[in-house]
Amino acid sequence: MPCEIITLQLGQCGNQIGFEFWKKLCSEHGISPEGTLEDYATEGTDRKDVFFYQADDEHYIPRSVLLDLEPRVIHTIMNSPYAKLYNPENIYMSKQGGGGGAGNNWASGYSQGERIYDEVFDIIDREADGSDSLEGFVLCHSIAGGTGSGLGSYILERLNDRFPKKLVQTYSVFPNQDEISDVVVQPYNSLLTLRRLTQSADCVVVLDNTALNRIATDRLHLSNPSFSQINSLVSNIMSVSTATLRYPSYMNNDLIGLIAPLIPTPRLHFLMTGYTPLTTDQEVASVRKTTVLDVMRRLLQPKNMMVSAPLDRNTQHCYISILNIIQGEVDPTQVHKSLQRIRERKMAQFIPWGPASIQVALSKKSPYIQSAHRVSGLMLANHTNISALFERTLKQYDKLRKREAFLEQFRKENMFAENLDELDDSREVVQHLVEEYVAATTPDYLSWGLNQASTESQS
Repeated sequence: MPCEIITLQLGQCGNQIGFEFWKKLCSEHGISPEGTLEDYATEGTDRKDVFFYQADDEHYIPRSVLLDLEPRVIHTIMNSPYAKLYNPENIYMSKQGGGGGAGNNWASGYSQGERIYDEVFDIIDREADGSDSLEGFVLCHSIAGGTGSGLGSYILERLNDRFPKKLVQTYSVFPNQDEISDVVVQPYNSLLTLRRLTQSADCVVVLDNTALNRIATDRLHLSNPSFSQINSLVSNIMSVSTATLRYPSYMNNDLIGLIAPLIPTPRLHFLMTGYTPLTTDQEVASVRKTTVLDVMRRLLQPKNMMVSAPLDRNTQHCYISILNIIQGEVDPTQVHKSLQRIRERKMAQFIPWGPASIQVALSKKSPYIQSAHRVSGLMLANHTNISALFERTLKQYDKLRKREAFLEQFRKENMFAENLDELDDSREVVQHLVEEYVAATTPDYLSWGLNQASTESQS
């Protein structure tokens, strides 16, 4: 029986990403914007029921819950050609405070989560009860604003309590560090969310806006990339990373099979992504070769990685594990040869305490979408230098915290009214996470982990 996954879209960013993701899935599975099967969609070998279910009238409906504390983005979705695709009972917009949202404040988003808990989990429970073999949840959100971070944090914790045996994977958007944010409390929001992502998620796919903008400008030559162009890149990552679930082969047919080899220890579960070939329609002709080796070699180039952390080999940082999802016309013997070549030439540096783990999953492409390239690939990688993103957040947080800047908004909420322990505790959790990634670069990481576990249990 195929696994089934419920997608939760939170806040402005989460709903915009989710919208692009569903558009992409519809085109790949031959589903019209109204949810009916297109006349040409006759293949029938795909598994639509991983992300969709069929209504009584044969319409395909996303297993998706749309949540926001202000209505603008969801109204845009419901006024689009895809409005009839969604189940209107799965849409929740806050009735509190005139739909003003969380005001880009984590504490407000989290507190509102407590108030709307029953209504939101009524929707999630109903969706879960209607699934035959629910494997887990995918949560799309941003870590920097108010709703995706605050409400997202609250829902992550409650999902863990309510569905302890289900996987929770997130696609988490990290803010653009190259631009000055108009959200002055962004470092607080990010740090508080990072704590929940560390403690309550099983797998976090990091979508780094700094890197996504760099790729859009440098590689796709978009002078001023729009949200929808960036979100289209993100939806591509999401669709390829779920392709083996939707186009089944003999392995990687469920979420746990996909992510378990990538995450050897519980806390080191933050993944970065890379994709190739990255081309605009105009320059498709310039990418002459897309053999398996070319694609796998390109995936190891830092310029194709969608995270703004240096991956050069002059640092102590290294890969913990890699999964390449290769799509297209692929001969498995070519995969074997390519892996041998990569190992012989030591193109990637791996942890000293485990095997050099490069997994390859072969996936079909949608028969309904014309592709200019014979072979394309997505890399999901667990690399110790993802900690550079967390260190950046800690530095920005420390600057604000030292001056006690912008804390009055937080103190308005009950959980911060008496003290700011929540902020300081979150800082400690994220600091430990950074230390663990650094420890993972050393040969004695496993004994370090045992010492940490015994220290934590004593405290």
